[in-house]
Amino acid sequence: MNKWSLLLVLVLSACGGEQEDLRAWMVQQEAGMKGQVKALPEIKPFPQVDYEVFAHQSPFDKDKFVAGRAVAGGPRPDTNRQREPLESYPLESLKMVGAMIKKGAAHGLIDAGGSIYQIRTGNYMGQNFGVVTGISETEIKLKELVEDLNGDWVERTSALYLQEQQETTQ
Repeated sequence: MNKWSLLLVLVLSACGGEQEDLRAWMVQQEAGMKGQVKALPEIKPFPQVDYEVFAHQSPFDKDKFVAGRAVAGGPRPDTNRQREPLESYPLESLKMVGAMIKKGAAHGLIDAGGSIYQIRTGNYMGQNFGVVTGISETEIKLKELVEDLNGDWVERTSALYLQEQQETTQ
């Protein structure tokens, strides 16, 4: 045990309080470490413009949209009718793959996600309340109802064209 005590005393005596050389080195290092920050650029004042059109309607007034909806008497979609299967697909994803005449009425053949559907004039397709208005050998014409920014419903016409299937050679 005496050997360990002696070793402990020797180790602790090596840690002397004389650290002047370390302190001198720290002072020397701190002297060369002065940060240099560039001065901020001069900020140009922005010209102030006063709003002087108090007599006009405020552009932030919510009531102007509500009033516009109440007055609008344009077309509206029939939300009470049962939706058809092709209305769950965006019009851009539907493809016309053929047309046929069945009992004197024109029918279109639509490919929707790998399934073929038959449609006729009056059927609905697409997600914008699109109703089929005409079917020919090369196109299907639709009338869609789209809501504009003011909340009014606007009619627009669209068409699906016959997609030629390209043959692949192996």
